[in-house]
Amino acid sequence: MSKQLWEPSAQRIKNSQLQKFTDFVRDSREVEFVDYEALHQWSVKHAEDFWQSVWDYADIKSSVIADTVLQDKDKFPGAKWFPGSRLNFAENLLRYRDNRVALVCRLENGERKSLTYAELYGQVEQLASALKSEGVVVGDRIAGFMPNVIETVVAMLAATSLGAVWSSCSPDFGLNGVKDRFGQIQPKVLFACNGYYYNGKVIDTRQRVLDVCNEIDSIQKLVLVPVVDEGNFKDEIKIPHRVDWPQFLHTEPEALSFAQLPFDHPLYIMYSSGTTGVPKCIVHSAGGTLVQQVKEQLLHVGLTREDKLFYFTTCGWMMWNWLVSGLAVGATLILYDGSPFYPEAKSLMDMADEESISIFGTSAKYIAGLEKAEVKPVESHKLTDLKTILSTGSPLSPESFDYVYRDIKADICLSSISGGTDIVSCFTLGNETLPVYEGELQCKGLGMAIEIWSDSSEKLVAEKGELVCTQTFPSCPIGFWNDPGDQKFRAAYFDMYPNIWVHGDYGEETEHGGIIIHGRSDAVLNPGGVRIGTAEIYRQVEKLPEIVDSICIGQQWQDDVRVVLFVVLREGVDFNEELQQRIRKTIRSETTPRHVPAKILTVTVIPRTISGKIVELAVRNMVHNQPVKNTDALANPEALAQFSERVELQN
Repeated sequence: MSKQLWEPSAQRIKNSQLQKFTDFVRDSREVEFVDYEALHQWSVKHAEDFWQSVWDYADIKSSVIADTVLQDKDKFPGAKWFPGSRLNFAENLLRYRDNRVALVCRLENGERKSLTYAELYGQVEQLASALKSEGVVVGDRIAGFMPNVIETVVAMLAATSLGAVWSSCSPDFGLNGVKDRFGQIQPKVLFACNGYYYNGKVIDTRQRVLDVCNEIDSIQKLVLVPVVDEGNFKDEIKIPHRVDWPQFLHTEPEALSFAQLPFDHPLYIMYSSGTTGVPKCIVHSAGGTLVQQVKEQLLHVGLTREDKLFYFTTCGWMMWNWLVSGLAVGATLILYDGSPFYPEAKSLMDMADEESISIFGTSAKYIAGLEKAEVKPVESHKLTDLKTILSTGSPLSPESFDYVYRDIKADICLSSISGGTDIVSCFTLGNETLPVYEGELQCKGLGMAIEIWSDSSEKLVAEKGELVCTQTFPSCPIGFWNDPGDQKFRAAYFDMYPNIWVHGDYGEETEHGGIIIHGRSDAVLNPGGVRIGTAEIYRQVEKLPEIVDSICIGQQWQDDVRVVLFVVLREGVDFNEELQQRIRKTIRSETTPRHVPAKILTVTVIPRTISGKIVELAVRNMVHNQPVKNTDALANPEALAQFSERVELQN
């Protein structure tokens, strides 16, 4: 059994949003719960009562209330949530119009800006009026090629207030990556930055913006946001249809009017990673996104108006969409754009102190990077207000759990969370009223019928298997853009089992209700017929101080599969036989002989998506001399070449 690392105080449990919700349900539904597991079972068994309770507790604003919560509940996909209701996503995020700070934006170069809720409302009103005068109507697509700055939030809210559909990607995408995404959805207006700051450099994006506009002929208006002072640029680049952000805003706008639309009206178009082909355009509904994300932030994170919520993310990752929903709760959101390790590895920890951040969200890779850099905030920072750390993007290793409690802060709720772009939310996540166990996600999400299944569709506990969801949920995507008959959509999630969502995670449910994610099921290794999650190997490799990064694949070899491990060494480390044997011994002693790699090879860098995820399938394809169909989805596509060049893999 995993080691318990933290337990909430009785006072924290009593004051939690989850306890208040439980009391609310008790009073309104006349039902009692002895523990979280009982609440979760009720939320799944009585899904309609649960989601109506979330709606009521969160005070979702709507002009028309649904007569029923769920229609065609046995259709998955195809069920209809809150049919007949009419609402607007932006209106729910702009319910507060006071002088409390809504957004704080910090850039890597030290710039800091902020907006109150009243100022945010005013800017959205100005921009919505400008978009309306450009002919933007319900259903139009508005795209953002933007960093994580205040203007991006304002643009999204203005677009969705009119009933337009928002889609974004970060400005580190190359031309083909942008074209493969926005080219499919044909946006009418593009918001783009003139540049951004990263790792001490000024990146000029104007030529890429011009190329995007030339390649996508649906773009009628380009709104250029001056994130970077153009005094940094040597030459002028003329872009047709360009208007700068300050000039585009209406100084005397029409009063903001929120289009009242069906619950399942399209809100966001998001994209699959695109490493196995052209990215799939995943369409999410306004109502589904709203109730799901507010549920998570209120009941699982415990967000309140007093909190300062930060998530290190780009606008190309779903955590940006998740972060901005914190406005519906009235919290202060901290936005950051730049390298998390510039100018020093402790930079974001400095910011946590300076901004009094109470909920700090990041990736497992960042936490591992802090430990590798030997940053010990417990010795150098106050972190007085910090009460929760959220981690996602990849499984958080048990060693990283230990690092957080040893070297960051002892009294903190560390919540590893897992879900994805596919559902713009989480299946398994945190809970400030439950203990934290080393290496585990604390619980299944309320209202999410999560199970771990064997190959023969049997529910497993304390055994590894496929993570599935057996019932519909509000944030199930509407479908894919331009997908007649939902053929690609059904093939992506429902092909394995009818009416069952298969998420693609290889996981394990613990005896006390936690979840361990062992990696992506499509990257599971299968030497000698034994299924091995890659995260099990990464956990052991990360223990070694000589190893900076790693990636593991299964190579077809002599009618079987052999495990091949690629490692990036710390500068100055000699890749000798002693180190290789130590890697093998560490893996063998902590796992099984099947986990031990047949080959260990060095590479200079690990290929990752722009959102920071390692791409095991792409590496596997390179090793097997198979094409990688869309390298524009990668932050460093040049890193792939070294894997096909490794002659050592042929013997």
